[in-house]
Amino acid sequence: MSTKALFITGASSGIGAATARLAVAQGWQVGLFARSEDKLEALAAEFGDKAMALPGDVTDLESQKAAIAAFVDKTGGLDAAFANAGMGLSGAGTEAGDSEEWERMIGVNVMGVLWTVMATMPHLKKRSGHMLLTGSAAGRRHISGSVYGASKWFVHGYGGNLSEEMKAFGGRCTVIAPGMVNTAFFDEPKPDKLQPEDVARAALFALDADPRCATNEIFLMPTQ
Repeated sequence: MSTKALFITGASSGIGAATARLAVAQGWQVGLFARSEDKLEALAAEFGDKAMALPGDVTDLESQKAAIAAFVDKTGGLDAAFANAGMGLSGAGTEAGDSEEWERMIGVNVMGVLWTVMATMPHLKKRSGHMLLTGSAAGRRHISGSVYGASKWFVHGYGGNLSEEMKAFGGRCTVIAPGMVNTAFFDEPKPDKLQPEDVARAALFALDADPRCATNEIFLMPTQ
């Protein structure tokens, strides 16, 4: 069984929690990072000594650095990180958009991803580590006026650039790009769409690939 260490943002629910659950089942140690301390503590309690709750703000570089330092102090190193935290918008399109909400979203979906990569990279270099980014089907096609989609286009473009950068130390980067997933991201349940577990399996598939294989993107869509 693996004893590798994985840091996950947006870990308190949805895709992040499902990925943590599957990773722990496969022997990984997980660092759970999110704002919701209560949810993180409950999840960490479920996993026992295989997990560490790391409450913090993804839009704060120093918060992420401190969390990662605490996790690495426990595990001895970092093998992978999953920049999964993200948010959507209540208003669609450009004219109907809320400028303050746009700023919050860019803080999470763009800067939050950059901060996760910046904070984890020194540790990943030491172990030829793996970076996972949560992209989206919305980052692979054009949607009328979608500012959210544009933030995911950034993730896809940056992920490709990061793959090239990480080659220098034998590292890899994978963008996990799902279509609609049944999570709290949506106000109404979506039982016929992808489940968080589907995305978690894709993440672990990428992490488990032979070191000779760089899985640059996994694109998942619901059959319905």
